[in-house]
Amino acid sequence: MTDALLSGLLAGYGIAMPVGAISVMIVTLASRVSLGRGMAAALGVATADGLYALAAMLGGAAVARLVTPAAGYLELLAAGVLAVLAVRGLRGALRAYRHERGGGPEDPAAGPPSASSSPPGSPWRTYTALVGLTLLNPLTVVYFGALVVGGRTGPGSLGPGLVFVLAAFAASASWQALLASGGVLLRRVLTGSRGRLVTGLAGNAVVLGLAVRLVWSR
Repeated sequence: MTDALLSGLLAGYGIAMPVGAISVMIVTLASRVSLGRGMAAALGVATADGLYALAAMLGGAAVARLVTPAAGYLELLAAGVLAVLAVRGLRGALRAYRHERGGGPEDPAAGPPSASSSPPGSPWRTYTALVGLTLLNPLTVVYFGALVVGGRTGPGSLGPGLVFVLAAFAASASWQALLASGGVLLRRVLTGSRGRLVTGLAGNAVVLGLAVRLVWSR
């Protein structure tokens, strides 16, 4: 059990800690909207990582072989979703800045400026959106599958397998929550309208750049 726990923690942190578009989105959400929205996004990402860890535990290499052929198409889809969210966020950051500076009326069809850099609606919708977006990365299950097969934690070892999955989920959730907390600290440092503009433009520009990189690197 201890080996499964340590393996799950290492696997969860290993897949969560590299900075990517999702990490930037969590920080941007927390810094521009609220800690609640950032935490909802963080939990969504961790849920997807946990589901992939569960799939890898149950199917191991078989699941990895199944999803690998579709990896390229799913990466393109993920890049498209990220690009749409990033462009929407860039427009929203500029619109919010103009509104706060008295430069013109806000477009009522676009929603409140504080929510314009994130998936629309409630924290629940943010959570489900981030689950879906993170699930578009099939290489995660390949990563977990390799760890599961290498560690001989398979369907025949249900107890250690579940410990592995829960530990991976907990590790991912703790890291994503740390990112959200960092976003809140960033918001407190950059409290003015210009600071919020900078964080909104920078965060969404990075997301857009990473989306382009997904397509360019194919």
